[in-house]
Amino acid sequence: MADKLVMMLLTVDPDQPHVCGSPFFHAAAAASMDVDVEVYFASRAVRLLLKGVADQLYPGEDRTKSVYHFMQDAAKLGVKFYACGGGFSSLGVEGNDDFIAEFSGIAGATAYIQRVMDDEWKTITY
Repeated sequence: MADKLVMMLLTVDPDQPHVCGSPFFHAAAAASMDVDVEVYFASRAVRLLLKGVADQLYPGEDRTKSVYHFMQDAAKLGVKFYACGGGFSSLGVEGNDDFIAEFSGIAGATAYIQRVMDDEWKTITY
């Protein structure tokens, strides 16, 4: 079984909270199985890395657990969160102080493609 997973959040959009929880639930599940997990945020998904965004979103109508709580669960298990450089610059933020504590850094297309092309990594795209 592969022990490395890279996930791309391309169509995940904070304006559609119902699609924002599953990637982090899956990332946490993989990490709990001793899989190294990296999540790359592209396009509008990058907004989830900004303080105050994901903690106001709930993927279900019961509103018991925010998207940010799902993200924290994954991060506690070692999941890394990377923002696409292009998506990052489109936000107009000035530094890492605007991002959640779980933010791992900037990693763009080249980093993601390296993972995809490496036989040791499996890939999921949302």
